[in-house]
Amino acid sequence: MSRVLHFVLALAVVALLALLVSPNRKQIRIRFVIQLLVIEMILAWFFLNSSIGLGFVQGFSEMFEKLLAFANEGTNFVFGKMNDEGLAFFFLKVLCPIVFISALIGILQHIRILPIVIRFIGTLLSKVNGMGKLESFNAVSSLILGQSENFIAYKDILGKMSRNRMYTMSATAMSTVSMSIVGAYMTMLDPKYVVAALVLNMFSTFIVLSLINPYRVDESEENLQMSNLHEGQSFFEMLGEYILAGFKVAIIVAAMLIGFIALISALNALFAAVLGISFQGILGYIFYPIAWVMGVPAHEALQVGSIMATKLVSNEFVAMMDLQKLASTMSPRAEGILSVFLVSFANFSSIGIIAGAIKGLNEEQGNVVSRFGLKLVYGSTLVSILSASIAALFL
Repeated sequence: MSRVLHFVLALAVVALLALLVSPNRKQIRIRFVIQLLVIEMILAWFFLNSSIGLGFVQGFSEMFEKLLAFANEGTNFVFGKMNDEGLAFFFLKVLCPIVFISALIGILQHIRILPIVIRFIGTLLSKVNGMGKLESFNAVSSLILGQSENFIAYKDILGKMSRNRMYTMSATAMSTVSMSIVGAYMTMLDPKYVVAALVLNMFSTFIVLSLINPYRVDESEENLQMSNLHEGQSFFEMLGEYILAGFKVAIIVAAMLIGFIALISALNALFAAVLGISFQGILGYIFYPIAWVMGVPAHEALQVGSIMATKLVSNEFVAMMDLQKLASTMSPRAEGILSVFLVSFANFSSIGIIAGAIKGLNEEQGNVVSRFGLKLVYGSTLVSILSASIAALFL
């Protein structure tokens, strides 16, 4: 099947799966969906095929390489020769730099650069996505600040948000990834796929949410304003808070990896002993048709489907580690499609992270988010499928 036919099939499948759970299909505005899709296809071509786009990716990648080198200075001071000798490689080389990147984000936030960027890009996005400015601001702020920190910016208005709006805000946070963790991804995946996924996921989120959760924003609701993060704090108070937040993220990811990898190993052994096939093997068959629809060659779809499922039931880091082990046996096309799919927070553990973050700011809205937790994962997974399918058109 040609790439174009695969792409059309993938669009049809994503649209059908989104419409199955859409509560108010009459509110869907097709013009904005088509508009967003065209823009996203142009951006996919730009970042994956054009010389200018690839040059941008190269520059972005080199910037993060330098940042990671600076981060290593701090890691080397604390852990000494362990880092030089490659011991505890994943924790020291992949997770510890999150602390430094988090500190940089805090500084840019404190000196008011990030709020300007968020409002500028958010305003531009609101012109083309048919949604409110708040939803557009949230798409940018969640990309920069991450799942938990992001909602602090909306703490004063969470209680005034409708159920539909809360779903959009939460699904956006689950479908994007924090800039503080991008450096970690770039040590595990080809940087061009990471950069492409960051941009594609933002537009895929708008498309999927326009289908799965359509609504109109009243003018009165558009007056809702973002709060200033860490208002009233001194520079060093803020810096200390962001450094500790970055370390907390690194420890949480490490704990998740220890638990999930151990559980998956145990399940694989149990299923192999009882059924003669591993747990991941069974998941591979479940996701096989989705991988094929996305454009993965049929003979690799089972392997790719298994890693896709691993990301859903555990997290993206576990799946990325599986991809690293198998990358040498995969075609560049399959590796690229899977890489784009993996760059998001769409997994079951994110339900608790997002609901917990919101509950800490507004208990009632936190309970609302918890109740549509499964629908959050469903919608965010469709976002990843759509982004990977669009990338496949140009790989």
